[in-house]
Amino acid sequence: MIIKNLELYNFRNYDKLNIQFSKKINIIYGQNAQGKTNILEAIYTLLLTKSHRLNSGNNLIKKNESFTKLIGYFENGKLDNVLNLVIDDKGKHLQKNNNDIKKINDYINEANILIFYPEDLNLIKGSPGDRRRYLNIELCQLYKDYVILISDYNKLLKMRNDCLKKMKLGINIDLSYFNILTSYFIERAIKIYKIIKEFFDNLNSYCEQIYKKISKYEHFKIVYKPNNEIDDKDLLLNEFKKIYDDEVKYGMTMIGPHKDDYEFYLDNNNLKETGSQGQQRMAILTFKLSEINIFEQMKKDKPILLLDDVFSELDDMKKNLFLNYINDGMQVIITTTDLKNIKKEILCKAKLFEIENGMVKKVMEENYGK
Repeated sequence: MIIKNLELYNFRNYDKLNIQFSKKINIIYGQNAQGKTNILEAIYTLLLTKSHRLNSGNNLIKKNESFTKLIGYFENGKLDNVLNLVIDDKGKHLQKNNNDIKKINDYINEANILIFYPEDLNLIKGSPGDRRRYLNIELCQLYKDYVILISDYNKLLKMRNDCLKKMKLGINIDLSYFNILTSYFIERAIKIYKIIKEFFDNLNSYCEQIYKKISKYEHFKIVYKPNNEIDDKDLLLNEFKKIYDDEVKYGMTMIGPHKDDYEFYLDNNNLKETGSQGQQRMAILTFKLSEINIFEQMKKDKPILLLDDVFSELDDMKKNLFLNYINDGMQVIITTTDLKNIKKEILCKAKLFEIENGMVKKVMEENYGK
């Protein structure tokens, strides 16, 4: 998948922007707080309808404006598609090829994108909720109808929790209705568990080899920590019966993927507890480089790769090892404050955009520095 052209209106610090990308390597450079990252965020938001930044909310809309509009011209295989996203006080409005899209999964199925950014370390250092949020976004791209599945699950979880909270307060509810909710909830919980387990099994088939190549350390793995591993409906229903009194006591659903987690291990040591920042950063890079293989395997196409100031964090050896995974068949969009962070061989192949105060100040085509 590649993005050929991006148009922004009232997005972050941009009044208006129209930018045409190379099919290969693109480098967006300039000082801090000029709008480099906002371009990557716009591409990500356009494809997935939400920002990769936590708690972005209405901050996507430029100050004193009532809406933001994003338009992208994409090539997916041999097909060209135009995606259009408008965000205003009424919500999000989606279009594909000028046709309104009502179901978000019909829109997100077009997505094929990976982003690396400095806050990625939160995948190790942050909360289980942060990790689940990232995982769900990735699975929505990879598995057809996962967005519907996780949406249904969350609705049923809320409805079930509402019932349990009432029971905790001594309010009578219709137990037949509660049992039906539990049955539907279990069906979706099992489907989600199986998808997540398959994803991590697939991921770990690549992880150890990649981590070794980019860090020289061995025995790396990402461990899925499911809240419950029962994948039979009747057996799981029996587990819910066993904890019924506890659920009523606490007023909450105690079993399900909403309590899952995953952790990063090197030589059987949890990197959150024992890893250096360098080892943690290599773990995140490995995670995402492994995802490139999964995207290509499952979607038969390489993802658009967004790199937000990643190279400033790596030494020269790790930069070179990392770049070995970026080949000519993948579109890459990189941000940096200093072109010296990027090797000359890469600069010569790249299209360069200098950004200043929410505007493209200069564009240089390939062959820069030759």
